[in-house]
Amino acid sequence: MKDVVVLVGTGSIGQAIARRVGAGKKVILGDLKLEAAQSAAKIFDDAGFDTSATTVDISSRESILKLVEHAQTFGAVKNLICAAGVSPSQAPVEKILRVDLYGMAVMLEEFGKIIADGGSGVIISSQSGHRLGALSEEQNFQLATTPTEELLNLPFLRAITDTLKAYQYSKRCNVLRVAGQATPWGKRGATVNSISPGIIITPLAADELKGPRGDGYRKMLQASPAGRAGTPDEVGDLAEFLMSSRGRFISGADFLIDGGTTASYWFGDLQYLKATH
Repeated sequence: MKDVVVLVGTGSIGQAIARRVGAGKKVILGDLKLEAAQSAAKIFDDAGFDTSATTVDISSRESILKLVEHAQTFGAVKNLICAAGVSPSQAPVEKILRVDLYGMAVMLEEFGKIIADGGSGVIISSQSGHRLGALSEEQNFQLATTPTEELLNLPFLRAITDTLKAYQYSKRCNVLRVAGQATPWGKRGATVNSISPGIIITPLAADELKGPRGDGYRKMLQASPAGRAGTPDEVGDLAEFLMSSRGRFISGADFLIDGGTTASYWFGDLQYLKATH
């Protein structure tokens, strides 16, 4: 039996984090597509990690519970990395809310019930959640604390018709659910935080930069304070700190890692983007 690291969403960012915290542990690689999980497992196996590839659909509580059960057969779950999700251009409103909002909430809830003492979780959210205007105190409380099976029935979520808005609300909810789960996770001796990346160069992002909207993305990156996109390893470094012994006093928090893009969106050279969001 070993300590277990669970990664859901086996893309570049998730892999970068799991590499940093998975040495000497059992690394469970979960993805909606088994071939994606197996491809990631081969990369990890070839680098000396001990892995198990499996499928998981985070829009389904039953699927998440099967993942929890699978992970526990190898030992105590010490780390949860949730980097799964769909983007505004990939899915309709209902699916975005079901996966990115409800699914993440269930992941936090179910793994929070079994996370080991001294454990930690990191949820990958998005800078997009920081581009949503201020919500009311009541809405914040509802997104943070509403029982998961009632979340999608909140009137202000049911009123969403735009995929970008659905994504932004989902990512705002991720941050608020993490804050709401910090207490139950803390009672088990564990921490949980979220990371909100900006544009990170992954295969998907690289395709976007070469696609029809590429000029707009490049202009935005060049005008941002950092003047460039980020890398999965930079997100991995931040997550490693949060999940290490040095990050034990940090829980229920969100970390924006976007090269200053959001700051510029609200107050700097990128304010022109507000008209398109």
